[in-house]
Amino acid sequence: MASSLLLFLLSFLILITTSKSTPTTITIPLSAPSFTKLVVPSKDPWGALSHLASLSLSRSHHIKSPKTNFSIIKTPLFPRSYGGYSISLNFGTPPQTVKFVMDTGSSLVWFPCTSRYLCSECNFPNITKTGIPIFLPKLSSSSKLIGCKNPRCSLFFGPKIQSKCHECDSTAQNCTQTCPPYSIQYGSGSTAGLLLSETLDLPNKKTIPDFLVGCSILSTRQPEGIAGFGRSTESLPSQLGLKKFSYCLVSHAFDDTPTSSDLVLDTGSGSGDTKIAGLSYTPFQKNPSTAFGDYYYVLLRNIVIGDTHVKVPYKFLVPGSDGSGGTIVDSGTTFTFMEKPVYELVTKEFEKQMAHYTVATEIQNLTGLRPCFNISGEKSVSIPDLIFQFKGGAKMALPLSNYFSFIDSGVICLTIVSDDALGPGIGAGPAIILGNYQQRNFHVEFDLENERLGFKPQTCV
Repeated sequence: MASSLLLFLLSFLILITTSKSTPTTITIPLSAPSFTKLVVPSKDPWGALSHLASLSLSRSHHIKSPKTNFSIIKTPLFPRSYGGYSISLNFGTPPQTVKFVMDTGSSLVWFPCTSRYLCSECNFPNITKTGIPIFLPKLSSSSKLIGCKNPRCSLFFGPKIQSKCHECDSTAQNCTQTCPPYSIQYGSGSTAGLLLSETLDLPNKKTIPDFLVGCSILSTRQPEGIAGFGRSTESLPSQLGLKKFSYCLVSHAFDDTPTSSDLVLDTGSGSGDTKIAGLSYTPFQKNPSTAFGDYYYVLLRNIVIGDTHVKVPYKFLVPGSDGSGGTIVDSGTTFTFMEKPVYELVTKEFEKQMAHYTVATEIQNLTGLRPCFNISGEKSVSIPDLIFQFKGGAKMALPLSNYFSFIDSGVICLTIVSDDALGPGIGAGPAIILGNYQQRNFHVEFDLENERLGFKPQTCV
C-alpha cells in the first residue's frame, strides 16, 4: 500500500514546478451561528445532529490514537456546515487564495493540490468535490518540492527518514530525490501528498518565504485544507514564530453563514500592548507520551453541575505515564468528548437534577446524544449550570446554549458525547476533549510564550 501510494504521488511531480529563478498583529476572519435554538438546515434535524455527534466521536478516536511589543495580524474565521471553522490564506506567486479548517489538534498546514486532486466522500452541505478550492503549483513561480536531504523533511518525519533517501549518497550536495510522501489520518478522514516550500502572503502585507506546506493529492472526507495550529514545529504558529494567537468563535447554525469573527495572530514584536483585560489563565500541561505532543493539554480540576462537584477520578484528569487521561482544547472537534466513565458521571448528574422532566428516549436513539428531555408543555425550564474549573483558579461557566441544544420547542439534548468503543481498553490519549461547540462566545487565547490558555465570556458577533 505504501509503495503504491508513493508511485501514485510521484506521478504528479511533473505538475509541480520548481522555482523559476518589524512584525504586525494579523487578523483573519473565522466563520460559524448564534442561537438559543439550534438551527440545523436539514429536512431531518435529528439526523443532522446525529451526524455531528458521529463526527465528534470520529475525531476523538483519532486524537486518542498515537502520534513587550507586538505585531498583530487578523483574519476572518467563518463557521462551516460540517462543524468546524475556516480561514482563507494566500499561498504562491502570484497568490492563490485557499480555504482551510483552523485546527488546534494537528500541526501540518496542507491544501488540496494540483488539477488532479482526488477526494472521496467529499460531498458536504454546500460543498461538492468540484467546488473544493484547489492550489495549483504549476501557476506559482515560488513552488518548490522539499528534497529528501532538506532538514525540514527530517523535521517533519524524524531523523530516520534519511534511511529512505536511497538516491542520495552521503556526499551528495545536490540530491534531487524528493522528501517521501506524507499520509495523515484525521478522525473523519485522511489526506496524502508531498511537502512543498511556498510563499505565504499574510493580511498585513507581509510575505513569508519558504513556508512548509503540504500539497495533498488524495483525501477522504476533507471538505477543505487544514491549517494546523498544534504544538509541533511544522504548525502555522511555530513557522510564524507567534507569541500567541486567539479567537472568538461565533455560534454554529451549521449553514455556512457569512458571519465571521477574527482569528488574531500575535508575533510579539512592534510597539504596544496586546493584553486583553479580564482573561482567566490556566497553564498548559505536557503529556508524558510524545505521541500526544501536538495537543494543548490543560489541567481540569473539577466539573460542577448546579451546586454539585462531580467526583471525577484523578486518573482521568491528569495524563499518566502511558499517555492516557487529561484534557485538551481542540478547535477541530465539534461536541466535547468525555471518556465513558467521566461521561456517565456527568450524564447521571444531569439526569438526577432534571428528574422531573421526561427522558426523550426515542430522540436519544436517533441522535446518539443523551440525556434528552421532553419539555413540551412546560411554561419554564430549569437546567443546572455547567462549570469547568481549571488549575490556577480559572473557571469556564458555559452559556446554556453551549451545552444543551434546543432543536425544537419540545426536546433538549446535552451536547457532550462519548463512545462505548472507547472504553478502558483504549488506554491512551486525552480523557476529555473540549470541542468548539463549548468554546463559542468565549475569547480564547493560546499564550505560547507563557505556556498558558486564557479565556473570558464574550459576544463574538
